[in-house]
Amino acid sequence: MTKVHAMRTGSVRIKIAQMAGRGRGVARLAHVLIDREWSDWVPIHAWLIEHDEGLILVDTGETARVHERGYHPRWHPFYRRASQFQVTPEDEIGVQLQGMGVRTRDIRHVVLTHLHTDHAGGLTHVIGCRTWVHPIEWQRAKGVGGQVQGYLPHRWPQWWDPQQLRFEPLAFGPFREGMPLTTRGDVVVVPTPGHTPGHVSVIVQGAPSIFIAGDTSYTEDLLTQGVVDGVSPDEGVARDTNQRILALAREQPLVYLPSHDLQSADRLARMATLTPSREIAASAS
Repeated sequence: MTKVHAMRTGSVRIKIAQMAGRGRGVARLAHVLIDREWSDWVPIHAWLIEHDEGLILVDTGETARVHERGYHPRWHPFYRRASQFQVTPEDEIGVQLQGMGVRTRDIRHVVLTHLHTDHAGGLTHVIGCRTWVHPIEWQRAKGVGGQVQGYLPHRWPQWWDPQQLRFEPLAFGPFREGMPLTTRGDVVVVPTPGHTPGHVSVIVQGAPSIFIAGDTSYTEDLLTQGVVDGVSPDEGVARDTNQRILALAREQPLVYLPSHDLQSADRLARMATLTPSREIAASAS
């Protein structure tokens, strides 16, 4: 039986305007920087999928090195004004995997939903693992241009050489392409652009299915309310992705697991499914 484990690799807090965007166009990013209201401390989740074909890790969480002076570019306004972290060495994913009796060589696949530091900061703990990234995300995040957009490519391990996801036609509700990670096709990566253009999510099919969402939204409530975050470069693309998730949840029972939702781990433990409101979804489309 396939099982999914939640691992909290520390906490972060961000501006409320990042979780729930305000305004249009560049004004959305401006609101993130000038907003004075902070979110609660929310989890930085990574996810381990136990499958009979091998272990699959989704995201690597954050590293305690975020507290080192100079780890974040001091010139970058987002790291100076709009994010705060709480991560200890014991929070890091390597320690947590060891505590579960998992060795690096036991992990068959590592999938990164996107390359922001709180999802890719733990890469040093998965040396030698096959790691998958969307090709758009890989190109966008590299170099100085990547740093300007909030990525930290200069902090990636020098040995890291990820595989690029290759999508094929897929008949899974509103998702028409994906990449299976198992021979049965019951664990599949699907493109979910929005938060970043190369963002992906992982669906573990079952009864119910589990949707490991990355940052498609910051909470389940924001998803069902039709609220797009404040940092998605194209609000329309993000909204379309979220409508696809809601449409899938109407077709079948779906446990929705955003990385930073305080309720995600509890929903996973209870296998509590998403119940989207047709009225809200329709008004947001």
